Amino acid sequence: MNSIETDFEVIIIGGSYAGLSAATSLGRTLRKVLVIDSGKPCNQQTPHSHNFLTRDGETPAAITQIALEQLMMYDTVKLIADTAIEATIKEVGFRIQTSWGKRYLAEKLLFATGVKDTMPDIPGFAECWGISVIHCPYCHGYEVRQQATGILGNGDIAYEYAKLINNWTKDITLFTNGVSTLGMEQVIQLRARNINIEETRIREIVHENGRLKGIALENDELYHLNALYNRPAFVQHCDLPIKLGCDLTDAGYINVDSFGRTNISGVYAAGDNTTPMRAVSMSVALGAAVGAFINKDLIDNSYI
Repeated sequence: MNSIETDFEVIIIGGSYAGLSAATSLGRTLRKVLVIDSGKPCNQQTPHSHNFLTRDGETPAAITQIALEQLMMYDTVKLIADTAIEATIKEVGFRIQTSWGKRYLAEKLLFATGVKDTMPDIPGFAECWGISVIHCPYCHGYEVRQQATGILGNGDIAYEYAKLINNWTKDITLFTNGVSTLGMEQVIQLRARNINIEETRIREIVHENGRLKGIALENDELYHLNALYNRPAFVQHCDLPIKLGCDLTDAGYINVDSFGRTNISGVYAAGDNTTPMRAVSMSVALGAAVGAFINKDLIDNSYI
């Protein structure tokens, strides 16, 4: 395998919405950029993307394809299908090694690698994730408005979630999947709004090709629902930022300042790996901004 080192000004690891948006910003500033993408977006099972101006209802793959076609107009940007497996801090910049044995050097490094959802151990959950088991009402709530809806959660997080979802539908059952940890006042508030609280553990999610049909409980009761909201646990999709020493927030996101900078000089992050606001529009905006900030830092560095 060819391991010749190739120089770039910026290497972007992750070629989904934040990464491609940052690459566009940098391509338009004439920067020599490499985008490395493993082709495993977290929304690959989601049929449609919403709440993104001019692309409402488009498939995620179609949005990506348009972005790639437009990005190819900038001849200083190169994209490769590969996986970054090692990142090393050099005297000036960074060296990235890939699974194909390639090595690349860059002055700046941007992680737009997203997160990996950790699915609960409930049969049918993973098959429905992103289709009828959803996380964001702003992205998908309109399509299931005023329909029979469930929420899988417990405690304070579930209470706030129920308050939010109640704006889209009045037919809600909150599944705590075990003994409720809601406070008494929270229970009173939810029941006053006719939100049912179900503590029986879930046996499985009944579905047809990812389309939810109902929630089967361990007591053999079946709730007929059209959608289920849940915010599963997650881990960083790529562990290279952690290996480089990048700090994480208490919630597990890469800790960045308002310019997308991490605590490691020259290392940036943007997109779902930095924020709970998981939406295509948000990732595009963060990527565009960080691309501009990286260009500004490169300019400032050249005047030192």
